[in-house]
Amino acid sequence: MVIKVGVVGLGKMGRLHLRNCRFIRDAKVVAAADASKRSLLFANDMGIKQLSQDYNEILKSPDLTAIIIALPNFLHLESICAAAEAGKDIFVEKPLATSVVECEKIIDAVKKNGVKLMVGHNYRFIDCVEKLKAEYDKGTVGDVELATLELCVNGPFAPSLEPTPVAEWYFSKDQIGMGCLDSGYHLIDLFQWFFGDPTLLYANLGHRYLLPYEDSSMVILKSKKGSTKGVLNVGWFSKAIFPKFDFRIILHGTTGFASTEQYTPRNLYVHATKEAVSNIARKILGMEIQPLTYTYFYASYFKELQGFFESLKNETEPPVTMESALETIKIIQQIYENKEGTGF
Repeated sequence: MVIKVGVVGLGKMGRLHLRNCRFIRDAKVVAAADASKRSLLFANDMGIKQLSQDYNEILKSPDLTAIIIALPNFLHLESICAAAEAGKDIFVEKPLATSVVECEKIIDAVKKNGVKLMVGHNYRFIDCVEKLKAEYDKGTVGDVELATLELCVNGPFAPSLEPTPVAEWYFSKDQIGMGCLDSGYHLIDLFQWFFGDPTLLYANLGHRYLLPYEDSSMVILKSKKGSTKGVLNVGWFSKAIFPKFDFRIILHGTTGFASTEQYTPRNLYVHATKEAVSNIARKILGMEIQPLTYTYFYASYFKELQGFFESLKNETEPPVTMESALETIKIIQQIYENKEGTGF
């Protein structure tokens, strides 16, 4: 059975998810919605015929089984609740919402309408993270006492081959809901995924560029399940350009240590070449190609969508639950309640 899908929001992430769906055998995008007519032209060029500037219109379609929501953060509550009430299963880009109250309203709506919801925590699906998690679960490093998680990028100001204006909502703390913690969200989620729900011990926020939100942050968490403590360093201040990617997890345990860098390709250009050749060979042999593997890190976006559609097909719980997304927002909200920039 093919799952018919609608994509709501055709910015960078919506377009990426739309493209990735073409390589998922049991999913087919048949509808798309975006306020921009120009974005709808992109979807039309991709062969999508059911188009609307109002996502409520495509939600009325009885053919649609699932919705991918890639709207700005402040629109998540409204759009997710509308999709749930329309009886559609939902994949939404992180964060689930911008506050604990909004997350709780979403969870209530999803449960009330009996649909599934998965939040896009793609960092769980990066190959080196999956391998590190497998080693940790096997007990290779013993009990982890200290962990370091780092992600320093250039945020909304990333250089692009096709320069486009930064959306206005990116400059509104109320609309985006957070600054560089929008990236730090991934690190908090990864700490939770590895070690269980966290407690906030310390947070310090920096404002190097005098934006209406933080552009650097150091956070210290402790697992509620054990003695593991994690230092999380995150920033939107780096001018490095991909494939340079300042991300890592380091585990210091009682029987050893391990890092994602042990499993990351040493040379991403060589890796990209090998994957491109492999995909050409797969195509010639009539095999399924592996999209985005040449980028290494971006392949995680394809893998998370695969997990979502497999959960729909097999009627199982999605790989990332809305409850785990809520726990991440709880930590971020606590950081801001700590008066932005002071320690505990």
